[in-house]
Amino acid sequence: MSKVPSLPYTEIIKALERVGWRVVRQRGSHIRLEKQVGEEVLRLTVPAHRPVKRSTLSHILKQAGLSVEDFLELL
Repeated sequence: MSKVPSLPYTEIIKALERVGWRVVRQRGSHIRLEKQVGEEVLRLTVPAHRPVKRSTLSHILKQAGLSVEDFLELL
């Protein structure tokens, strides 16, 4: 299993947009993304930090349903 990288929020958002997530709003240092899956709308919040902590990115990936390996392929 690969180690979760420490990346700036801009790279994380670009990678998530490649798999269908879209930025819907930003409030302060938090950026909200949404993805439509059937009838359900999934939501994520990414902090606008450089870099985003590894533990935070790990939680974001879990919410997005992505493994670390899948996420690294999107970069």
